[in-house]
Amino acid sequence: MTSHLKIETFIRSDQYQFIKFQVKNLVHAYNTVKDPNVLKAVKFGTLDKILELFPEITEQQRLLLSPVTEIKEDSQANQYVNELKDYVIPFKTITEKTVSKLFPKAKKLKLPSSLKEVNFKEISYLGWYDIRSEKKFLIFDYKGKLIGINGTFRQSTKGICALCNGHEEVGLFMANVKSGKETYTNRGNYICTDSLTCNQNLRSLDKLEQFVELVKK
Repeated sequence: MTSHLKIETFIRSDQYQFIKFQVKNLVHAYNTVKDPNVLKAVKFGTLDKILELFPEITEQQRLLLSPVTEIKEDSQANQYVNELKDYVIPFKTITEKTVSKLFPKAKKLKLPSSLKEVNFKEISYLGWYDIRSEKKFLIFDYKGKLIGINGTFRQSTKGICALCNGHEEVGLFMANVKSGKETYTNRGNYICTDSLTCNQNLRSLDKLEQFVELVKK
């Protein structure tokens, strides 16, 4: 559908998920709506919403994104989002050394084996539950710098996640945060039990950044 333009990666993971969501809605419209005027409005409305993600878009980037208006069925949608994945900025590389640096007090903390299956182009943060310490560990790329936050995690039930705003299986994450010179307080909120599902639901960084501001030390 699109030519492979020689341009740098420029799409964040949350923006990629937003685009996938818009494309899904577009295909749904073609499957359910018959009025050509309505379909035209949906089609160009989808393009506008995608382009609004990139205020400083280049002409090459615009050409890459514009074929969304040609999509009418699932096969075209899949081809479009698969081609865009080449231009998604991957999450920063995480190693055992990175983890040790971000969580110096968490002795013998290991990255989960499931990390090998993670597509770093599809995550806005990394999260996992450590059974040994009974804590959940989160790594965010906050304003260009990796930040590690850990806290207790109590599994609950279906609810709204404070990070992705999705209705998923959530638990109460609570971090011990310094509130004064020698005082600490517990802060947190309900977040997804499954961090990969959470990342797939993330279509904006707004709530994620609000959460980081709440619980970072």
